[in-house]
This record gives sequence, C-alpha cells and structure tokens, in this order.
Amino acid sequence: MSNANGARRVVVTGMGAVTPIGLNVADLWASMHEGKCGVTELGGFPVDDLKILIAAQIKDFDPKVRLKHFQRDKLVMHADRYSWFAAAAADEAVRQSGLTFPVADPYRSACIIGSGAGGLTTYEQSYRALFLEGKRATHPLTLLRIIGSSASAHVGIEFGIKGPTFATCSACSTATHAIGIARDYIKNGVVDVAIAGASESVINYGTMKAWQALHVLSPEGCFPFAKKRNGTVLGEGAGVLVLESYEHAKARGATILAEIAGYGMTSDAKDMVNPDIEGPREAMRMALDDAQISPADIQYLNAHGTATTINDANETRAIKAVFGNHAKNLAISSTKSMTGHPLGAGGGIEAAACISAMREGWVPPTIGLDDPDPECDLDYIPNVGRKLDVTYAMSNSFAFGGLNAVLVFGPPPA
Repeated sequence: MSNANGARRVVVTGMGAVTPIGLNVADLWASMHEGKCGVTELGGFPVDDLKILIAAQIKDFDPKVRLKHFQRDKLVMHADRYSWFAAAAADEAVRQSGLTFPVADPYRSACIIGSGAGGLTTYEQSYRALFLEGKRATHPLTLLRIIGSSASAHVGIEFGIKGPTFATCSACSTATHAIGIARDYIKNGVVDVAIAGASESVINYGTMKAWQALHVLSPEGCFPFAKKRNGTVLGEGAGVLVLESYEHAKARGATILAEIAGYGMTSDAKDMVNPDIEGPREAMRMALDDAQISPADIQYLNAHGTATTINDANETRAIKAVFGNHAKNLAISSTKSMTGHPLGAGGGIEAAACISAMREGWVPPTIGLDDPDPECDLDYIPNVGRKLDVTYAMSNSFAFGGLNAVLVFGPPPA
C-alpha cells in the first residue's frame, strides 16, 4: 500500500523498552497506569561533593539473564551498559514483531540505534582506573564500549542486519531522529525492515558534575508544567521499534501496532541551551503535513516536557501556535515525570507510550502536577491517567542545540 505520491506506508510491528519504571514495555505501561515515579536517591558510585543526589536509575537489570540467549553477537556481555539496554529493547521488539532474522535479503534491513553520549559509563570507569587507581592499562574492549555506534553494531550483528547500520546523535532528539530516518528508508524503498531507536546510560559522577554545572537539574524531582518545577532529573534506558513496509508486514500476517503517519524535523539555529518556539512549532506542523491530517485529528500529545522553566513554557506556546483552538481540547502529558529524562532514549520510550495509549484507549498522566504554572495552562493530564480513544498521537523531542524532531502515529492501515 502506497500513499498518493507513491511512497510506501510504514508500520510498527514491535516495541521494546528498558526504563527505571519497567524493564519491558508491559511493565513500563503498568507503572504508568500506577503513576509510578522512577526518581530515587542517587547510588552505585561515589557521590562525594555532588549537590544533586537524585536520578532515575535502572537498578535491577542483569545482562546475563536478559541477553543470555544471544547467539551471533559474542561480545555483547562485555559491552557498555548502554549497549546492553539497546540489545534488550531490540530483542523485545523483535520478539513481538514475530520477524525471523536475518530476513530473506539481509541487505534490505536496517539498524539505526542512536545514543546522545555512547559509553560514558566506560569512560568514567577507565579514567578512574588510570588516573585514580594508578592502573597502567584499560580493558582491551574499552574502545569498542565507548563508541556511539556500538549499540547499533551489537544489535545488527545479533540479528544479521547487513543494510544501513549506524547511530544517530542529536542529544534528546536522538531516538526520534533514528525512528524518522528508518521510516524514510522504508518509505522510499531503501529497505523493507528496520530496527530503530536509542539507548542511554550516562548516570555517573562525572556526568552529574557536568549537568550540575549547567544548572538545569532539580535537587527535588521532575515536575513538568508545575509551578514548583526547578529542573529536570537524569534518567537512563532504551526505547526501540521494529518498522516494516505495510506490504512486508501484511504479506507475513504480522500484527500491526500502528502506522508512522508523519515525521518532522527542524533546527532552531539560535542557541545551544535556551529553546525557541519557532523550531518546535515548525517541526510539529511538518509532522502534521507529512501525515496529511489536521491539528484537530490529534487526540494525545506526548510532550517533551523536561520540567525546566523555559522549556515547558515554550513548548506550551508552540503547541498553542500549532493547534490553535484545539490546543484546549488536546490531552497532553510528559511521561518524563515518571521515567526521568532518558536523554537520547526519550523519544523511543515515549513512542512506545504513544502506541500503547492508542491500542488501549488510555493516556498516561503527568505526575507531580498539583499546582500548574499559569503559563502552562493546557490539559497536561495531572497525576492520574484517563480513558481516551486515541486515533492519532504525536510525540515531541526537542534537544540541546535547538534540534527538534516530531513523530505522528496513526492507526494500522485498513
């Protein structure tokens, strides 16, 4: 099935996630129903003189259990933590899709799994070993662990993907860009199948010091759109989708979860830190135009919603500019209030939330929203999720550097 312009339609047949509130999509979604908060006391490494002592960490992930069945990738057990998360999320998505890998023509498959930071955990461990512990060498796999494309390579090896395999890197828009690029490859006939998303694991002493110096972290919690918000909370995890052309999925009798109906991307080209309104606004408009739907067709919007003072107010203004009168009727939430901010992985995790909302007819809340900021006066689904029939959902990702990416998910093609 093609669009009016002859381009192929692209569908989602699998989802995978590793998050602080669930190590798979089912547990993540159950935790969102509960309004569970993944933000806890920081631990697992020396906190020394840190001022920010909270994060949304994944504390019970065991790669020896989760990845023990991997057969082709012999080194995944020795990889960086971010690659473990990516491999686990990809494996879950592939299992749900029912696809058998390698596909018949492995050059017609792609693996685009990005990371904003790559193997920062390995960097920290290696520098500690060299400069603090006085060791004379690092682990022989150090270089492979830190590379930002290692996660995509590990997943590509395990599933025998011989087509385009690489990482995207665009800070907090990384996963959304990866999914959008993979969608375009399928749409334009480059490949038939793709594994796409992002993974992140950056919570360590050095990273906390760096973010602390930027003064955008909250010492208290992640409260998007609330009057009390005073910064974001670092999270970690992975979110990965399996994408196929509609024809490919239909031919094998796959269960289609959703269609990627629209994709838009822009750059503010103005400031490295302070977000703009124009760039996010235009990315949302482009995604709607690409989907060939009107703003009023969107029922649910998963906001970028990082809980920084400027971002939340600007996103509210951008949404109003795009949706007009419908903005007041739009159900919006920031699931980062529960997962923390998983940086580059956010768009992949939030894509899974959007698709789950569409399939179940229930939208997740923004927890901690007891007293909204008057500047953030839209329906941000405070504290408790609700039943809602969702035909189309939008997911926003807006990154440092003014890098914006937006996806629109629609129902499976009839």
